[in-house]
Amino acid sequence: MVEKFVQGGHTVVGCGRDGRAVKRLQDEHGEPHEFYAVDVASDTAVKSWASVVLAKYGPPDLLINNAGVINRNAMLWELDAREFDEVMQVNVRGVANVIRHFVPAMRARKRGLIVNFTSGWGRSADAEVAPYCASKWAVEGLTRALAAELPSTMAAIPLNPGIINTDMLRSCFGASASSYPSPEVWARTAVPYILKLSAKDTGKPLTVPVPA
Repeated sequence: MVEKFVQGGHTVVGCGRDGRAVKRLQDEHGEPHEFYAVDVASDTAVKSWASVVLAKYGPPDLLINNAGVINRNAMLWELDAREFDEVMQVNVRGVANVIRHFVPAMRARKRGLIVNFTSGWGRSADAEVAPYCASKWAVEGLTRALAAELPSTMAAIPLNPGIINTDMLRSCFGASASSYPSPEVWARTAVPYILKLSAKDTGKPLTVPVPA
């Protein structure tokens, strides 16, 4: 998504867990874009990052929460507490942490969109991915509740990105993941779709169209 937003003339400020990947993004795009290594599951880390970003750039016009991890394929009772907690901490607590430290500044300005990535498994369920399903159902509910708390000039949207051939998909789909669009192909449809969202879409459970 970063490349498509940058090509569209937007300033992109983001974070990721992988410091090397973050550095590659920074080296590739440079200023005014800025990327940080942040663990969104840590409220302290997000608070520190948000204070730097808000001081330098002000409140974002578009806030996207897309960090996510998935459990290994296993029955719920076969997953230990650590595995379950990791999914919930990143996928749910991470979203809440980012909202906690960015949305008050956006709300004070009464402008901005918050797009929280959910999943098809946030509206349905399947065997062997119970923690992931639980986390994405939680993001759906959290986002719809947030939408009710914002002024009418803002929006919070639960967005199902669709099925994308990523490392995460390959971990549960195996070789069949290759039949789905790559992130690069997906972004060509997803970014323009996201940029068309507005306050009238608040609270609606939406889905990125399948790339042509």
